[in-house]
Amino acid sequence: MPASNRHAADSHDWIRVQGARENNLKDVSVEIPKRRLTVFTGVSGSGKSSLVFGTIAAESQRLINETYSAFLQGFMGSQSRPEVDVLEGLTTAIIVDQERMGANSRSTVGTATDANAMLRVLFSRLGKPHIGSSNAFSFNVPSMRAVGEITVDKPGAKAEKKVFSVNGGMCPRCEGMGSVNDIDLSQLYDESKSLNQGALTIPGYNVDGWHVRIFGASGFLDPDKPIRKYTKQERHDFLYKEPTKVKIEKMNLTYEGLIPRIQKSFLTKDVDAMQPHIRAFVERAVTFSACPDCGGSRLNEAARSSKIKGVNIADACSMQISDLAAWVRGLEAPSVAPLLASLRHTLDSFVEIGLGYLSLDRPAGTLSGGEAQRTKMIRHLGSSLTDVTYVFDEPTVGLHPHDIQRMNGLLLRLRDKGNTVLVVEHKPEAIAIADHVVDLGPGAGTAGGEVVFEGTLEELRASGTLTGRHLSDRAALKPAVRKPKGALKVRGARSHNLKDVDVDIPLGVLVVVTGVAGSGKSSLIHGSVSGKEGVVSVDQAPIHGSRRSNPATYTDLLEPIRKAFAKANGVKPALFSANSEGACPTCNGAGVIYTDLGMMAGVSTVCQDCEGKRFQASVLDYKFGGLNIAEVLDLPVDAAVNFFGTGKAKTPAAHAILQRMADVGLGYLRLGQPLTTLSGGERQRLKLATHMGAEGGVYVLDEPTTGLHLADLEQLLKLLDRLVDAGKSVIVIEHHQAVMAHADWIIDLGPGAGHEGGKIVFEGTPAALVAAKSTLTGKHLAEFVSTPKASRAR
Repeated sequence: MPASNRHAADSHDWIRVQGARENNLKDVSVEIPKRRLTVFTGVSGSGKSSLVFGTIAAESQRLINETYSAFLQGFMGSQSRPEVDVLEGLTTAIIVDQERMGANSRSTVGTATDANAMLRVLFSRLGKPHIGSSNAFSFNVPSMRAVGEITVDKPGAKAEKKVFSVNGGMCPRCEGMGSVNDIDLSQLYDESKSLNQGALTIPGYNVDGWHVRIFGASGFLDPDKPIRKYTKQERHDFLYKEPTKVKIEKMNLTYEGLIPRIQKSFLTKDVDAMQPHIRAFVERAVTFSACPDCGGSRLNEAARSSKIKGVNIADACSMQISDLAAWVRGLEAPSVAPLLASLRHTLDSFVEIGLGYLSLDRPAGTLSGGEAQRTKMIRHLGSSLTDVTYVFDEPTVGLHPHDIQRMNGLLLRLRDKGNTVLVVEHKPEAIAIADHVVDLGPGAGTAGGEVVFEGTLEELRASGTLTGRHLSDRAALKPAVRKPKGALKVRGARSHNLKDVDVDIPLGVLVVVTGVAGSGKSSLIHGSVSGKEGVVSVDQAPIHGSRRSNPATYTDLLEPIRKAFAKANGVKPALFSANSEGACPTCNGAGVIYTDLGMMAGVSTVCQDCEGKRFQASVLDYKFGGLNIAEVLDLPVDAAVNFFGTGKAKTPAAHAILQRMADVGLGYLRLGQPLTTLSGGERQRLKLATHMGAEGGVYVLDEPTTGLHLADLEQLLKLLDRLVDAGKSVIVIEHHQAVMAHADWIIDLGPGAGHEGGKIVFEGTPAALVAAKSTLTGKHLAEFVSTPKASRAR
């Protein structure tokens, strides 16, 4: 169409970003084509997430939120405008990230995707005997009955006595949780001590904390009396007392027994989604078992009695989704035809996206980051929306090479419906389908934050950027493998879908456990190896931290630094903590002052007193090795390694932690950089660095390549080699072919996912796996190591 005849509305074909400065971005300007698939690449920490999520998606969501009334905005999370000069051409952004789903035990795969809601309606229409509405099949709705009076608001109306009843499906014994618990009281307190002596051994229940102060000041207990000397009434009040209003220090508070407190604060969450120290306490103190009344189904007897073709709703939810989809396809009922069609589409989407091995009753908190992201995709696959922006964060995480092609097809389908698809990705197979590539770099942290390339895939290969140079990398099989020094014997493993698996895992070598998603890798290793004495396990659970947390606090690096400063200056270590005595009184050690504007986005300004350094001026007069504490926390890891490794500032304890951070490729991070600004890959490696300091002979790593750029793989492989050469046994659950090729021994599970997996389909060296090509992994690895460099990944 000639330009002169083009309608003005057709000129908005680009998302234009000018002067983006979020986090480490350096005045980035970029034009992104709409209704195309754009992949953002670059090393971890180069600024991809800051551009895509922190700038484009964040501003889109902020602008949409502002269209709601001020009343509604008061109930929504407020967002400040990103640091950017101009953003044009934005459309509605739908973010599909890797955040774990619902930590509440009541959240399941079925409830998160509305599949449960459709099943409940289906059983309420077709189930025999008929027991009520869809609420009668919900494990989140209890059965209740009440009597009360109601008055209709009109002249002459009289109050009428009514009976109100709700027919819910919740099991009354376990209250819809599916499990009952038995709490070991000896793990909650030391009965030889009093409350004021620190009797409670529960995380967060410190002597000077509010939890313990309420117990001591309630008047029900003597805080100085050892717990074993409590009277029968005192013991009951301490452990089981119902919520009771009490007045403490002129405040009206609620006193409640220790057991119901623990049940509400700890046991309503899914154990797998808890922070590590909380999870360790719960696993130590609480024994969970399936509810004897409902058998773990969460539903009462009435809900389990109603069936369709001999199957009740609990049976349906416990089926593997691929089997459930086949069962639903066999149902014929014209009266609910639209519902059946919608349910079939949802279940088929699970299978298509590679999650057919899950069941609808699987707790959402037990899903990995990749599984959670793909589950969130389900509701978008059948959406009629077009011309929206879908934003994905490494959608290939946790996917076997066999499954990546299927994921690519889904992304292309979203694009072909007229949507803009933005993908942050490292895998060459996913980059290969891009219509447009934006490469950020050239390095990470302060060395990144620039757009180093924009264009097509072929132009990227010839661009000479770090990504372009490594895009066609392929691994070579090792000419020789290490000899094992014994074996870890696993016998009769039956966790989840494993089928009486017997395997000898070699020790003293690098072992890679692989197989398609859902084949049983994590069930085998985390179920039979992790948790044993001498085993250090680094799983995929994300690390959490507030804006006050930073690499120095997370890795415990700040402790030896504070002590070194205190010893050199003859003062208390607490002075050198921005969360303690040394904090700037104006900003309380935050470095910035936050102003809450109610329903509008809050405003943050740099503290004028400390100029963002977070410490009192008097604290900054104390030096160590010529630097004050603020200057030390502003050092990048590589510079800090030299600072604490030699000269007057030599501190072995700090140097050891810093060296581990450098070893995992985080040399560019500043010690005081807030954890909230770190990318997913950086957080994963920071956790790996922390665990490397733990004592243990066996290391279990769950997908350590998550968030890693192609150029960083070599450094990871060298790190794994160093661990093995130091006498450690390293077991890696991984899909990346470069890691497989570098292994000394491969254990391949399959042949499929769910009940089609759970078996060992290959054990041996990578060379033997490639030669045999007998499994899906073998075929993909053979292609990876043998395909000519120029043509692979196209």
